[in-house]
Amino acid sequence: MMKKLFKTIISGIYDACLIWKDEMRQTFKDEGVLIFFILVPLGYPLLYSWIYNNEVVREVPVVVVDDSHSSASRQFIRSCNATPDVKVVCYASNMDEAKNLVGRQVARAIYHIPADFQSRLNRMEQTAVAVFCDMSTMLTYKAAYMTAISVTQQMNGEIQVRLSGKYTQREEEILTQPLDYDAQPIYNPSGGYGSFILPAVLILILQQTLALGIGLSAGSARETNRFEDLVPIQKHYHGIFRIVMGKGLAYFMIYAIMGTYLTVVVPRIFDFPCLAHWQDLLAMLIPYILACIFFGITISCIVRYRENVMLLVVFASVPLLFLSGVSWPQSNIPGFLQGISWIFPSTFGIRAYVRMNSMGATLSDVLTEYRVLWLQVLVYFVLACLVYRYQILLMRRHIFDRLQDMRKRKMENS
Repeated sequence: MMKKLFKTIISGIYDACLIWKDEMRQTFKDEGVLIFFILVPLGYPLLYSWIYNNEVVREVPVVVVDDSHSSASRQFIRSCNATPDVKVVCYASNMDEAKNLVGRQVARAIYHIPADFQSRLNRMEQTAVAVFCDMSTMLTYKAAYMTAISVTQQMNGEIQVRLSGKYTQREEEILTQPLDYDAQPIYNPSGGYGSFILPAVLILILQQTLALGIGLSAGSARETNRFEDLVPIQKHYHGIFRIVMGKGLAYFMIYAIMGTYLTVVVPRIFDFPCLAHWQDLLAMLIPYILACIFFGITISCIVRYRENVMLLVVFASVPLLFLSGVSWPQSNIPGFLQGISWIFPSTFGIRAYVRMNSMGATLSDVLTEYRVLWLQVLVYFVLACLVYRYQILLMRRHIFDRLQDMRKRKMENS
């Protein structure tokens, strides 16, 4: 009994190694799969990180419509221009001219100072500065808007001090800021967009490229009716478990390297926060990559043509980023959409990686995500076995139909 079990185990390992060998050969023969498995994970993070490497937007071009032409309006303009976030590039005589400049992208925002700006201040009445922003770019809008708020608050404090009649600097500080605060940014010290969004994107790239490569390989086999590529040929087949393990091992060997590169090397190249301990990061990446592999094998059953997987997976990238709860608060995501997000390994992989790498969390702090990832490994492994079982039955039916057709033709010819 033990001898038979030992022989079965050795046979299973041998068959899995043969399937791994065939899958590695097919992977490196297909240029499309190589692009998604190697070139995209290597190049795309560098390009994306380089674009957002400046972290924050500086010197956003602004056009000013100054209808007041007073000392107070000039003080407001000088104060805005002195900040690092805004640069006054020109003055416009009216709003139509300013809108034209924004439309031609000469400026990204408009500061409109009304004609009664100083006179209302002198009469101790409230006045306002209108800010019009180009909303197509979030970062430029934020820079122009927050600069106007900061300058107006500063001018408000100066007016309060001037009217109060206080004589000491301490009295003036208490008057303008009775409740003091000390802002200490945590998790994202630079306050930059890259440090905020790039860790989530890097984890999402692992799932999407794996799904694209596996789906592309499956689509190629179906387009040419090469069932022996979709499911290993029968001389290597002695069980579905061995097929899935052999193919999964091939993908895992490639993405063990790609995963290390994306989660360890790229953040350090661009000085993104790297607070995760390597042991915790390794423990999290193993179930995440396995879950992505078996998830990719499972969804490959719906890929009929090579182009289908690109439309399906690329379209889902942005929604998956939002559903992860990183770019949009998780508490504000409807329960129905949160339920959908639990289907994808990226949801829990992103949450775990961001908390570990950007916030310094340990594995025990992300234990929920870690357990769910292992649960997804088990669920998608079973589903992958069922998918290949279906492919085997389809292959046998195809072979049977072909043999029946050959016999029919032979009988007709005879």
